[in-house]
Order: sequence, then C-alpha cells, then structure tokens
Amino acid sequence: MAKYLVIVESPAKVKTIKKFLGKNYEVVASNGHVRDMPKSQLGFDVEHDYEPKYITIRGKGEILAKLRKEVKKADKIYLATDPDREGEAISWHLSQALNLTDKKVYRISFNEITQHAVKESLKQARDIDMDLVDAQQARRMLDRMVGYRISPLLWKKVKRGLSAGRVQSVALRIICDREDEINAFIPEEYWSLDAKLAIPGEKKALTAKFYGIGKEKTVIHSRQEMEELSEAIRKEKFVVSEVKRSERTKKAPLPFTTSTLQQEASKLLNFSTQKTMRLAQQLYEGIDLKDTGTVGLITYLRTDSVRISEEADQAARSYIAEAYGDSYVAGQVSEKKEGAKIQDAHEAIRPSDVTRTPAKVKESLSRDQFRLYQLIWNRFVASRMNGAKYETTSVKISAGEYGFSVSASKLLFDGFLSVYHTDEEEKGQQNVLLTSIDTDTQLTLEDFEQKQHFTQPPAHFTEASLVKILEELGIGRPSTYAPTITTILARRYIVKENKNLYVTELGEAVNSIMKQSFPSIVDEHFTANMESLLDGVAEGKVQWKQVVSNFYPDLNAAVEKAEEELEKVQIADEVTDVICESCGRNMVIKYGPHGKFLACPGFPECRNTKPYYEKIGVSCPKCGKEVVLKKTQKGRRYYGCEANPECDFMSWPKPVEKKCPSCGGYMVEKGSKLCCANEQCGYVEEKRQAEAKGENW
Repeated sequence: MAKYLVIVESPAKVKTIKKFLGKNYEVVASNGHVRDMPKSQLGFDVEHDYEPKYITIRGKGEILAKLRKEVKKADKIYLATDPDREGEAISWHLSQALNLTDKKVYRISFNEITQHAVKESLKQARDIDMDLVDAQQARRMLDRMVGYRISPLLWKKVKRGLSAGRVQSVALRIICDREDEINAFIPEEYWSLDAKLAIPGEKKALTAKFYGIGKEKTVIHSRQEMEELSEAIRKEKFVVSEVKRSERTKKAPLPFTTSTLQQEASKLLNFSTQKTMRLAQQLYEGIDLKDTGTVGLITYLRTDSVRISEEADQAARSYIAEAYGDSYVAGQVSEKKEGAKIQDAHEAIRPSDVTRTPAKVKESLSRDQFRLYQLIWNRFVASRMNGAKYETTSVKISAGEYGFSVSASKLLFDGFLSVYHTDEEEKGQQNVLLTSIDTDTQLTLEDFEQKQHFTQPPAHFTEASLVKILEELGIGRPSTYAPTITTILARRYIVKENKNLYVTELGEAVNSIMKQSFPSIVDEHFTANMESLLDGVAEGKVQWKQVVSNFYPDLNAAVEKAEEELEKVQIADEVTDVICESCGRNMVIKYGPHGKFLACPGFPECRNTKPYYEKIGVSCPKCGKEVVLKKTQKGRRYYGCEANPECDFMSWPKPVEKKCPSCGGYMVEKGSKLCCANEQCGYVEEKRQAEAKGENW
C-alpha cells in the first residue's frame, strides 16, 4: 500500500492534519526552519555573486534525522509549510536538507486547517515556487546585511548588546520623529461658545454650538474676544434659519487583515501585537473542541488581503439570513482597499466555519483565545451585513449675523451594529429636534456656556497606531509588525506606558547615529521601495541577486565611513534613591536578560546587585510604604509591599490609592471597575465615575 509523507512546520498541526488524512499518510513537523546562514558570519560571499551559505540550525540535527527515516519509507512527499514566502522558503530548505531530488516531492498549502481545505490542497499539489523562495532569501540577506554590519558599529560607539534592523530602524525613526513633533509643539488657546436655547412648548432646552459670523467659520482666540462676542450675541434674536433632515448609512467594516486585527485587538482587548499573533496562531493551528476534536478555528493569520472565498461568503450570508433575517444580508461587498498594494495570496482572516459561533466554542478556549476568536467572528459576520441607517437632523440657527448649529441622529436600522461596533454610536441626544423644530422657529436664549481649550500636540504612538502607519507607508510585511515592535521594546529603544510608546535616551542615540550615517536605511520611502522590489522578486519580475548587489556596496561604504567619523556616545544609567548597603552609593538601574535590576555604580570594586521593583504610586494599606510590582517564580505578576518580609501585604489585582467609601478599606482595579478588596463589603464602581469626580484612584 502506498505511503505518503506530509511535512508541516508546527507540531501543533500534526495531530489535526493526521486526523483528516487517514492511515496512508504520515504527518511530521520540522519545527520551523531547519537551515539558516551561520550566526558567526555574514553568511554570503560578496566576492562570488552574493551566494548564500546555509548550515543546519543547531539542535535541528535530530529532527532532520527523523525526517530522513520517514522520507525513505514514503512514495510521495508533500511539503505543507505555511502559505507565505517564509513557508515557501522552509519547504525549499527542507527539500535541500533532506536531499529530495530523486523523490516525488510536491508543495501544498492551505489557508485554513479544516478537512475540506487540507484534502483540497492535495488535489492542487504543485512545485516549489522559486520566485517566492528568492524573495524570502533576498529579504533575509538584506536584513542580515543591516544587522551584521551596523550592529557592531553600535556596540563600539554606544554600548554592547544593541542591534540595528532594516525595518526596526525605520519604526524607531518614525517614533522619534513623532516625539520631536510633540516636544516642538506650542499650544494655542481657543474658546468654544455654546448657547442653551428654549424651544416653544418644550421643557428640554437645546444646546447649539457657535460656528461663525456670516458664512465664515470664526475661531475665538481669547477670553476678551469671547466676552465681546457674547455681549453682542445677547442683543440678537435666535431664529431657526435652516432644517435639513436626511438619512445616512454607516458602511459595514471589511474583514480583518493582520494589521487591522492587531489594531483592533489593541484598542478593544488591550492586547499587544505579540500577544494577538500568538493567540491567532493557536486558533489557526487547531483547538481541541468537545464533540469535534482538534480543528483550526480561523484562516491563516498573516495576510494583507480582504478577499473572502465564494464558499465562505455564501455560508456567511446564509447564516445571517437565518439568524438575523434577510434584511441584514448585504448586497455586493466592496473588497478593495484604496491606495494600497495588496498581496492577494490568501484570504482575509475569518472563522474557518461561520456556524461555529463564539458561544459554541467558548468552553474549549481560554479567556483570551475566546475574546480574540469572538472579535474575528463578529468582524467577519459584520462584513457580510448591510450598513446601519440613521435619520439625521441638521439645524442652523441665526442670531443676527452670528451663526449657531446643532445636529442629532437617530438609529433607524442597526444592520452590522447588531454584531460589531467598536465605539459608542451616535445617539440622538437632541431627539426633540426631529419633531419640534422647523424653519423660522423663534428660540429664547437661556444661557451661554463658555469653555477655554488649547490645541493638542500629536498623540504618542501606540502599538496599534504604529502598525497602522507602517502599513500605510508600505514598510514591512504582515509577519514583521509584531516582531519589529517587540524587538525595539526589548532593546530598550522605546518603553511602553499606558499603551503609549516613548523613546528612551538610548533610542534617541541609536536613531541619531542611523540618521547621520545611514540616512537611506531609515528613510521610509527607501524602505517602502525595497518592499516593492521584493514584491517584484516574488512575482518573477526582478532578479533577487540584483536587489542584494545594488544594496550592499553602498551600505558597506557607509559603515566604513561611520567607523572613522562617529564619536562614542555615552548613555548614563538611571540613578535611583536606593542606597547600596555595601558602599553607600546610589544604585542605578541596569538591564539584563531577564529585565531590569539594581546595581552598584562602583563596579568592579563593589559588585552588589538586587532586584528592581517598579513602584505603582500607591501606599501600602498595612504600613504606608510603597506598593511595588513583583513576579512569582513562574512569572505571574502580583503587588506587594517594598518592606517585605517585615510587611506581608500582597494583592493579585492592582491596588489603587482611593479608599472604599463604604468600609474604608483599600480598593483594587478589575477591568473597567474599581472594587473593594474586602469581598464581604462588595462595593464596586466604574473607573469612569472616579475619573469624572476627579478622584485620585
């Protein structure tokens, strides 16, 4: 009986795919890449046409030996690595490392790990696409050139352990440029003027906003201007000059790409890009469901396409018609993203089976897996639904030559909002407008509300907004966003506080060197153009060695020049108020493989070190000293007193400064709520309530 061997990347897929294929198929995993360029050297021969040198990755010898045994038994070999350029490259490396030239070897790929998709892929087996392999080889070599030539320069001029990367250096520059904009920003004062107006026959007053004099929009710059304007307007009669009633449709969102999934998971679920990709990988590779067994819940997670297969589209429409009614099913869905070059290799991220609702699989998923699956499922179903319809009323009010306006909206048909909405939709707060106001209605001024404002600087980047700008600029690929951000955080070029990304002194020093000595590498247009060239290689239009050979000589010359001209940069350690018990100096914060620690600046004479605990700005409820963030041996976060072991206070949820209004005990954060730590008390309030009262919690 014929025996077929299927080689996948991840061991997590083995059990799932084996179940789909039956006894004649053996399924084994390569555990990712098996070959790479050597770590100790550049890895390619500049003198001999940039020919790369590949060696077996350390630790992969046993896996390859096992694979060779399976290859000998097999009549046909199917390479089933991930459906992207990196997956194609892994398949090629496997064929080389296992010496499969005399074997019947086929490349198969599937966008989802379901029985239908896997069996269908066997019918469409093909040869390895060397254009995709070459595009991945070129990317790997370009990244290696930047890393291996510039990183040693940073070690020499700044400090050891730093790295430069082709995409990470651009990401760092983008963050630094935003920081410069924020620092250079000068706020400008302006005022808003709202008029509270009584409507004849109505108890509820109407609030209208001042917009200008005549048809011109007017900005009020100072308190004096505001007072003069208010006095002039008080003398006028308020009359409705125009009422417009219309309908507006809010379109359904497109299904998720890698970028939009990372952005929404950050905004709605507070997930880092790295966490989102890790959870999505688990959902893609397979979850053991009750009654069904192991199955992939979502399609492939690295994509920039919003295309959906015809079968999935029809299945979604049938589900919506049955669950919500025919009126909710969308007509033709637009699938194009304007102004972006889409690599349409696979579909958008969607559930592999739309009838597998979040509620049905909840018991089989962890809390975070469930939340991400629910987000993906809701977004996909919403993308196949009709838009939400609003009745809108827009009113213009004249007070002599001065103009005011007010608008309101009322939801008529919820459409896709019945499944998916990311923000509070407009609510018709002034619904009285819809029935009680017509042109020429005279209104009575009750009072003015005057508010001072200042223009705001650009917002700091978050992980979500950084991913968005990288995608808009065409920098990197869907697979690079998360590792890029993770790397610059790990290198301490940037830090993350309350979702915002801030540049460190070290990040500024590295960015300064990169801008001064390697302007093209940190130029967003140059990097985006390089992505286009790599796309050209993948499409078979550009030779990969041409891309590499055009890039390296200029880089090499720039490195040699920088080695001569750049001065050494000193980065001072962050001094703390913790005193070294051995010699009395103020200890400084250092960074090791496991994060921050405190060290004596008197090294090597004094070698005293101790753990660094981050203060959270809350006093210990037991002794009044600082509460600090700690970790258990297994890495679980908790909060304890800095005076431990003298004080034994500890809490799993984060304590806050605010005391419980009911019992006087300390309170803790739990999601969007503040709760009394004393469960018998049971006092709970929303964080927003505390913020609205201006309380320090």
